[in-house]
Amino acid sequence: MGKLHRKTLETGVEGLGDSYFTESLALSTPPDDPDPLDSNLLLRELQWLLQDATGDVGRSQNPDLVPLRADLGDLYGLWRERVLERRPFQYVVGCEHWRDLVLWVGEGVLIPRPETEVVVDLVREVVIGRSGRGDGEEVWADLGTGSGAIAVGMGGVVGERGRVVATDLSEVAVKVARFNVERYALKDKVQIRQGSWFEPLEDVKGKLTGLVSNPPYIPSRNLPGLQAEVGRYEPKLALDGGESGMDHLIHLCEGSVSYLKPGGFFAFETNGDEQSEFLVDFMVSKLENSFRDVKAVADFAGIKRFVTGFRS
Repeated sequence: MGKLHRKTLETGVEGLGDSYFTESLALSTPPDDPDPLDSNLLLRELQWLLQDATGDVGRSQNPDLVPLRADLGDLYGLWRERVLERRPFQYVVGCEHWRDLVLWVGEGVLIPRPETEVVVDLVREVVIGRSGRGDGEEVWADLGTGSGAIAVGMGGVVGERGRVVATDLSEVAVKVARFNVERYALKDKVQIRQGSWFEPLEDVKGKLTGLVSNPPYIPSRNLPGLQAEVGRYEPKLALDGGESGMDHLIHLCEGSVSYLKPGGFFAFETNGDEQSEFLVDFMVSKLENSFRDVKAVADFAGIKRFVTGFRS
């Protein structure tokens, strides 16, 4: 266990003076780097790292020193991974703050993005709208659950009659998702199953109250140009949407016809305006009479990122 001067936490990274951290930060953005790091983001991340390292430890006898849960040299090693190797900050600290949750994440699992939080909001709106209708169990599905972020979030909004079944092909993702479910004491509400898309859901085929997914939607040709933190570390399985980026989205749309019950809700995340508009047109014209009220929904930034609707 190490100790850190209290001024560092009060003033931020500037309080570190000529320390290893500041030197590492200075080396992080070469002038000719085609994909430079955002220095303001790094400052915030470093502050979060130091604050996290001071949590849940006893008091120091010296009021000017704050005890650390780890040696300062170990923290520097983690920071070098972040800055010099471009390892995502969430993988460095092993968690991501998402909605009101703190989720375990690690390599092999897609880091949940803030915009995806909208999916849980959409589900909550539908649950509220259905309040008082029927008295049977309502089954919701999250396909390609990754860290389990959406599934855990849904577990808190589907109500007393609702339960969530989440699937993922990745063994690593299933392990991480199950941990996050247990962390929030949702084992009786959320079940994680391993398998590709709809394959683990035969027992609820045609019975789903709702179906959501944030599938891979990046065109294969665009993968080499991704930000270093994404392209080098996050799983290709969770990113690659095929030649046009639409392979998995089309599969989800077609499968929803069989797995949603009449009136069942769906919400799919896309890469943005062009994909969402294509998907709306596909579901209305190619899957004629299968769905109603199909529309594109904007994210926090005003980008039409989600496609929602109901089974006819």
